[in-house]
Amino acid sequence: MMQIFGQQALIAIVLHLLFIALTWWALQGIHFEHLMKKGKVAQTRVLLILLTIAIGSSVSRFFLDYLGYSNSLTYLFK
Repeated sequence: MMQIFGQQALIAIVLHLLFIALTWWALQGIHFEHLMKKGKVAQTRVLLILLTIAIGSSVSRFFLDYLGYSNSLTYLFK
């Protein structure tokens, strides 16, 4: 039982990091510099990092929830 929790934790960590990295890569295609004030490079970078974490974590959570729900469907037919 404890091994299952460990496996789920590992899958969650890997998925979170994967989707955060994927989101970072995708957001690099947007020129945020044009939207921000001149000389506010640090604020722009922090905003980009926070946006990346928020989007990546949300997408990862969606996939983890979907995986959990699909695994729970087996109880419907028992």
